[in-house]
Amino acid sequence: MTVESDRTKFNDVVKEFRFAMLTTMSKEGEFHARPMSVAEIKPDSTVYFATSLQSPKVEEISRDSNVVIIFQNSSQFATLTGRATTTQERTLIDRQWSETWRVWFPGGKDDPDLCLIAVEPERGELWDQSGLQGISYLLESIKAVASGVKPISNSDQHSKVTL
Repeated sequence: MTVESDRTKFNDVVKEFRFAMLTTMSKEGEFHARPMSVAEIKPDSTVYFATSLQSPKVEEISRDSNVVIIFQNSSQFATLTGRATTTQERTLIDRQWSETWRVWFPGGKDDPDLCLIAVEPERGELWDQSGLQGISYLLESIKAVASGVKPISNSDQHSKVTL
C-alpha cells in the first residue's frame, strides 16, 4: 500500500467510530484514560470531542497537549496520537452540537461551560480484521493451532501511518 492509501484506509475505518478512549497525562505524570463520545472526525483524521471547561482533561491538555486516542469495535482497532487543544469557537460548536449533550450542558450549544477538544493527528496505527482480512486471520489461526507454528503477521491487517 502507498502512504496515501494507508492514510485513506485509516480515516475510512476511524470515521465510523462513535466512541473512543482519550488518554492524557495527569499532573502526577500518570496516564489518564476515559471514554468519550466522538463529536466529529474530519477527512484528515482530526478528532473532536465535547467536554466541560471544568473537566480534568482540559487542565491536563493545557499542561501537556500530547494525547492518545484508542478506538475499538469487534474486528477493528486503531490508535491515533496527536496534539490536543481546546476551543469554544462558536461555528465549530454549532456545527457539531448534538441534543444528547444537553444532559451535560443544560444551556445548550451556548452553555458557557461547553468547549471542544480538537486532536490534530500525527500518527495512527490500525489493526483491521474485518471482511476478507478477518477470514484470512481466522484461517491463519486455525493453521497455526493445527501445526503448532505461530502465524505470520499479515500486513493487510496492520498498518502504521503518519498523519
